[in-house]
Amino acid sequence: MTPQMNEIKKQMEKAVEHLRTELSKLRVGRASATMVDGVRVDVYGSQMSLKEVAALATPDAKTITIQPWDRSLFGEIEKAILAANLGLTPMNDGKIIRINMPPITEERRKDFVKQISKEGEAAKVSVRNIRRDAMDALKKDKALTEDDQRRTQDEIQKLTDQFIQDVDKSVDAKTKEVMTI
Repeated sequence: MTPQMNEIKKQMEKAVEHLRTELSKLRVGRASATMVDGVRVDVYGSQMSLKEVAALATPDAKTITIQPWDRSLFGEIEKAILAANLGLTPMNDGKIIRINMPPITEERRKDFVKQISKEGEAAKVSVRNIRRDAMDALKKDKALTEDDQRRTQDEIQKLTDQFIQDVDKSVDAKTKEVMTI
């Protein structure tokens, strides 16, 4: 594989990885520490991520526990979670903060499926844009023969097809996870 093909493959992998990251953040009834990863807490006059100031755990499928390293941060962490508009309500018992995942309705599940589809489509568009840019660069490369260009175009298309398939698999898996009760 040529260095250009390796670069194309890396870019496409990033697009698919971004999709997986976005899908893991969706709140679909199962507790996951990644759901609160993006929460920023005002600590000692600066913004820090929640995982930098507390231990995050999921003791069961319906609960996220947050244990701050510093007990004085309980209030700040609760405020940050509520301000993040995740639809989650923290409960503080003085030792640990618990977030119980509320059950989701059928209508909400369908909304999640739509959102998952949108994320999947965005990832496909990203992969196709990478393909288009690679094809344009290939056409401008006068050093290649027509046969080499055709061969490289075929390789790029195969890579694109492979990554589009990966996107579809990720979307299908997440959709199945959302729709199973």
